[in-house]
Amino acid sequence: MSLMDSLPQDVRGRYTQNAPLAESSWFHCGGHADVLFKPKDRDDLSYFLQHCPADIPVTVLGVASNVIIRDGGVRGVVIRLGRAFNTLDIDKKTQRVTAGAAVLDYNLAVQTAEAGIRGLEFYSGIPGSVGGAVRMNAGAYGGETKDVLISAEIMDRHGQIQTLTSEALGLSYRRSTLPDGAIVMGSTFQGQKGNPTEALALIEEIKSKRESTQPIREKTGGSTFANPDGHKAWQLIDQAGCRGLTIGGAMMSEKHCNFMINDGTATASDLEDLGEEVRKRVADQTGVMLRWEIRRLGERP
Repeated sequence: MSLMDSLPQDVRGRYTQNAPLAESSWFHCGGHADVLFKPKDRDDLSYFLQHCPADIPVTVLGVASNVIIRDGGVRGVVIRLGRAFNTLDIDKKTQRVTAGAAVLDYNLAVQTAEAGIRGLEFYSGIPGSVGGAVRMNAGAYGGETKDVLISAEIMDRHGQIQTLTSEALGLSYRRSTLPDGAIVMGSTFQGQKGNPTEALALIEEIKSKRESTQPIREKTGGSTFANPDGHKAWQLIDQAGCRGLTIGGAMMSEKHCNFMINDGTATASDLEDLGEEVRKRVADQTGVMLRWEIRRLGERP
């Protein structure tokens, strides 16, 4: 029996077989998904998960801003959440904000700022969407998801929904304790009442800092490695002589050496090999083993 024959046939969303994923990734490289599924809405996703055989791998892919999709592709089903998961509800009276998993972090920051809600401006400096931000406790410019998150609505591998508090998610530096197979549906944040002009000015300041310090106009992702305790990853990388280091078409940015760049010819293997070489050189030079912040999905050819 083929993979498609094993999947529930009466979903309302769309299946695509052998779906290319490279253009979905900010690195613009990588392989195909055996099947890409875009559910119509949360009920459709729940139905799919309830009827998808347990032995079929299921992977959720957001905007793929901090993901290397390996050249061998991703086995099983890759789920992409679309318009139905891109909702944003802003309560100006309580300064509470409920955002769907597919809402871009930048849009979350700007729209709450325009509404006179402070505290979420830091999201303008994070490439990605709300679902990924919750999963990895994303943060930047002095803020972290755990600082503003009240709760997240989660769908498990069986299609059942539960709400978990920020504490129950076990958020720590670039980590969470989300259960295996859990999919973030949406999240509720707590902001503070503030001046829209001041909030938008801070977002412009963050934008300016990013443009001056990060290679945001290149084919790149977010930070490659998390900061180890007591250290900054970029300083360790620089100390190990890895600024500008290249393997194939992959390079550690000269502008910010904790960012990898695809010069347009890199394979996903080039990127991953470069990252591993940087980890080795940093460990040899400093005794510190860097932890990947970029997720690596799929199989190497």
